Order: sequence, then C-alpha cells, then structure tokens
Amino acid sequence: MLLVDFDPQGALSVGLGVNPMELDLTVYNLLMERGMAADEVLLKTAVPNMDLLPSNIDLSAAEVQLVSEVARESTLQRALKPLMDDYDYIVIDCQPSLGLLTVNALTAAHKVIVPLECEFFALRGVALLTETIEKVQERLNPELELDGILATMYDSRTVHSREVLARVVEAFDDHVYHTVIGRTVRFPETTVAGEPITTYASNSVGAAAYRQLAREVLARCHAE
Repeated sequence: MLLVDFDPQGALSVGLGVNPMELDLTVYNLLMERGMAADEVLLKTAVPNMDLLPSNIDLSAAEVQLVSEVARESTLQRALKPLMDDYDYIVIDCQPSLGLLTVNALTAAHKVIVPLECEFFALRGVALLTETIEKVQERLNPELELDGILATMYDSRTVHSREVLARVVEAFDDHVYHTVIGRTVRFPETTVAGEPITTYASNSVGAAAYRQLAREVLARCHAE
C-alpha cells in the first residue's frame, strides 16, 4: 500500500513518525520539479508493506504554482502513474479545503472516502464536497465515485452526535459506512507516538473500529 500525504500540514506524515520539517524531498518536489522520480521521495514506514509519499508546508506553494501549469488538475495523476502497478492500493490524504490540491487528488482517484466529524457545521462541508465530486466526475474524471461517508468523533452519549449521524444517514443512505469511529483519547496519543492505532493500541476500541472499516471498504470493492 502507498499512502500519499497531500496536506501541507503533513498530519499523515507526523502520524507515521516522520518529522515534516526535516524532509528534503516531499510530494511537492514530485509535483513541481520535472525529472523528479517517485523513488527519490518515497519513504518506507515502520508498518510492513506500507510506503509513504510525505508532505510538509512546502506543498502549500503548489496551490499557487499549479495555476499556471498546463492540465493543472492532472498533475498528481501524472506523478502517480509510474507507481500504479507497484501497489494494490494508493490512498491519498487530502486537506479539508476544496482548492486545486483537492481537485488534483479527486482527478487521480477512483473512489472517495469522506470522514465526517459528528458536528452540525461539518454537514455543510460534506454537501460542498459532494458537489465538487460531481463536477470532477463531469469534467475531469468520469471514473470517480463516492465510496462512503465515515462518521468520526462520534459520542453515543450525546444527543448532538446521534442527531448528526441520523441526518447523514437520512441524506446519504447507503453511502454511509456502517462502521462508526467513536471519540477516544487513544487517537491523539497515536499521533504523538508516531504510530497507527492498530499497532500503538491494537486491542483498543478505536483499532477495532478501523479494522472493521477496512473490512467494509474491501467488501465494497470486491462486490463490484
């Protein structure tokens, strides 16, 4: 599996024990420098069979620089093309904004997983994202599909969380994953440790939830 950190904040890289400020080469270089090979940027992670294209704040400059590029929306797709046959799955972690970087990720992707924090203000963001997905489908990537919406930071003890989840299911029906990620202190701890929760706290409720999500995503892929 290849993970692509496509967020200038580099949260995915940090979560895998990489210090973004110490990186000489990142996905930014792969995007913007002609002749840069993916192998020069790729990092092996501590997780077996999982590689990373890391990111840091340099990527924020690409949002501006890509504007003048030919076929600017397809820059990431072209950069990833030589890697397609090397991995069973490539997962792109995007920033929550709907700028040119996110459009690049959607143009390169086949499916979209939308994490939704169980707060009312987050519902509007999902509506805007689904509109963007539809536009990318029409104009740039007809293979793109919304695979599912993942409810996160869910607290079954609060009426607020339950109401948000009910609204999401009402609006998106089968597009909502059955798996729900509950709120737990384990998640911030894993970021500090620089490990996935499945290794840092493998027996925790959070780790079990993400394993269930992986099974659900794979089942949807194989059902097609």
